Amino acid sequence: MKLALLRHGMTDWNLEKRIQGRIDQPLSISGREQFQQLTLPSVFKAYRWYCSPLCRAVQTAEILGFTEIEIEVALIEMNWGDWEGEILKPLRKRLGDEMRDNESRGLDFCPPGGESPRQVQARLQPWLHRIAASGQDSAAVVHKGIIRCIYALARDWDMRGESPIDFAWDSIHQFELAADGTLLDSYQSIPLIKTR
Repeated sequence: MKLALLRHGMTDWNLEKRIQGRIDQPLSISGREQFQQLTLPSVFKAYRWYCSPLCRAVQTAEILGFTEIEIEVALIEMNWGDWEGEILKPLRKRLGDEMRDNESRGLDFCPPGGESPRQVQARLQPWLHRIAASGQDSAAVVHKGIIRCIYALARDWDMRGESPIDFAWDSIHQFELAADGTLLDSYQSIPLIKTR
């Protein structure tokens, strides 16, 4: 069965390149405008839709016209702990070797007081099993970190170094699930439709 993931629209912190994590930032004006000019390909309207509890994801779902969407706590963005609100480039400069060593851990990279991508994957597993058991194609409005963690599970990527692909954030990221909730080695990027 299919699993489709859509990243929320831009926030002011996205534009400032700040680490948001669990900080509940609303969509920026440009983030709202971005999704007011886009719609889903019709095939995805038949999917069962879920959403992260953070307002930037909920607002994106509302703009796309979802009136019934299930909030799923497991889909919340990765917890960046002490680094939430920081800008990554100066943070890397300030921490130097400590940050390089941490980032080299890939799936086990972990901000102080936060969670690692491997921990994110572990909290997503029960949800993946539930939607697989439902037998229904499913989709969710989520976050960059969630999409990257799902991609890493599907494609056996250890998250070391640069991403093997450039994710288009105005697209649906589609995966396939086996009946037991295991992600299959499958990925497709499907652009949203511009309405104007």
